[in-house]
Amino acid sequence: MSKAKSFSISKQAIWRAYERVKAKGGSSGADRQTIADFERNLKKNLYKIWNRMSSGTYFPPPVKTVAIPKKDGGRRMLGIPTVADRIAQTVVKEELEPVLDPLFHEDSYGYRPGKSAHQAVETAKQRCWRNPWVIDLDIKGFFDNIDHDLLLRAVKHHTKCEWILLYVERWLKAGTMAEDGTVTDRLTGTPQGGVVSPLLANLFLHYVFDAWMGRAFPGVKFERYADDIIVHCRSLQEAQRLKGAIECRMIECGLALNPEKTQLVFCQNRMKTGEPGYASSFDFLGFTFRQRTAKGPNGKRFDGFMPAISETSRKNIRDRMKHWGVQRSSHLSIREISERFNPVIRGWVGYFGKFYPRELRTLRTQWHQILTKWAMRKYKHFNRRRTNAGQWINEIQAREPKLFAFWETDGE
Repeated sequence: MSKAKSFSISKQAIWRAYERVKAKGGSSGADRQTIADFERNLKKNLYKIWNRMSSGTYFPPPVKTVAIPKKDGGRRMLGIPTVADRIAQTVVKEELEPVLDPLFHEDSYGYRPGKSAHQAVETAKQRCWRNPWVIDLDIKGFFDNIDHDLLLRAVKHHTKCEWILLYVERWLKAGTMAEDGTVTDRLTGTPQGGVVSPLLANLFLHYVFDAWMGRAFPGVKFERYADDIIVHCRSLQEAQRLKGAIECRMIECGLALNPEKTQLVFCQNRMKTGEPGYASSFDFLGFTFRQRTAKGPNGKRFDGFMPAISETSRKNIRDRMKHWGVQRSSHLSIREISERFNPVIRGWVGYFGKFYPRELRTLRTQWHQILTKWAMRKYKHFNRRRTNAGQWINEIQAREPKLFAFWETDGE
């Protein structure tokens, strides 16, 4: 092979990566080039990626950083690579994932083929019933503090492919571009939002946490979704001892637990045993786990530690629905409203309605109020008689219950 083409990377791999990036969509990166812009000269742009990756001369541009609000009121920095860089990262991910994924722990659920957040939540629910204590772990700034040397050592342990190692290291070291255009070198971490970042983060935590837990505490169960981790314990003493061990382990690997968010949670009926001074609920993947009353298959009610949509998730959905401005969209028909917004609503119901769906009632009520205000604005004969407008919406719901996904859960 000539010196100009140091690595064997097929053009088909570049094309497949482009198709995956296009299917996922996403905004432009630091170069402001959208997918549509990239496609205006598609053949040339794809050839350029292939040529540079194959010759070892591909250097990733800075990653555009965007601040997004966190549930605790802070901000999380999301990294957005350019379209071309997302394609290049996908090429590496498609080569590396089949090598790494089989070694990952069965209770690692995040960003893995065949794994889902619902599986993690269901497993956590079952284990909370069998274990009275939970350690709710929060790693402080995980994606920003991954040690590059430790991560590269782990990657090298599982692949000898030179071009994969070369580009992984370059992505880790690529700078970040702030909203004002300032570029900063990155000494630790991997950008949250990069295509290959979740796979690298899973590999890092596999050795930092999953495999270590298997060696040090083989009988302890846990669920991990990226850096969101729940650990189950049989007693308060075990939970306290294990929390201390995990804190030390994180420090050894260049990480730290957030002391304000990491907590011990008592998962049993507090009225029967009582554990004052400890939390009685925790959030995991958008759900709040706490004691709830439910109806069993035999129709009898029982108390259990169960997940349901968290108040933070509910507030985010309420804010999103308000932002849509449906009540002011009198130019739209109700069917046009359904076509525009029901796909999003269906996603919410499909995810949060999986567990304890009755907690979606307040959202369903708010959506009914929004549609009622829309009807009053669109049809003047309702004047200001909200009751009549609401009854009209109810009649539509009775005739077409599938028009909005909220309506399909009305009887639950």
